[in-house]
Amino acid sequence: MAPISDPPRQDDPLALDRQVCFALAVASRSVIAFYRPILEPLGLTHPQYLVMLALWQHAPLRFGEVAQQLRLDPATLTPIVKRLEAQELVERQRVDGDDRTFTLSPTEKGAALRDRAVAVPRMVVERLGMPIERLTALRDELTGLIAAVDRAAPSARAEENRSSQR
Repeated sequence: MAPISDPPRQDDPLALDRQVCFALAVASRSVIAFYRPILEPLGLTHPQYLVMLALWQHAPLRFGEVAQQLRLDPATLTPIVKRLEAQELVERQRVDGDDRTFTLSPTEKGAALRDRAVAVPRMVVERLGMPIERLTALRDELTGLIAAVDRAAPSARAEENRSSQR
């Protein structure tokens, strides 16, 4: 086995810096950390900001719709929503005829926060120092990648099930 200190071969398919998953993981952590000081004056964490974005755009939304839009499982979303409720930024309303289902909407305070949050995208672009066209193209590429993963996921699950039955 080669020592760890050897430089990676250019043709090594397992070189860390050639992995899409690694680049996406580092980019994700970096971008979320980059947003932290921008969102701090609003009193929001990045996940809370995403919930508020969904609600500002489409409220009222059922809890499950928020989870689906953000691609979060309900167990992950629940504490985020509870913290937003404690900050009096969102409120739940029961759906008539179904005690287990509720919708989420911004409160007056949450709706007013939107006026301050409008500056966030501009601040991100300015601080990154990247042309908006490049960021838009990157977002579109990532959206395409998400769609490709979604299309591939059912066949990957089917293959996994076939393998486990052998």
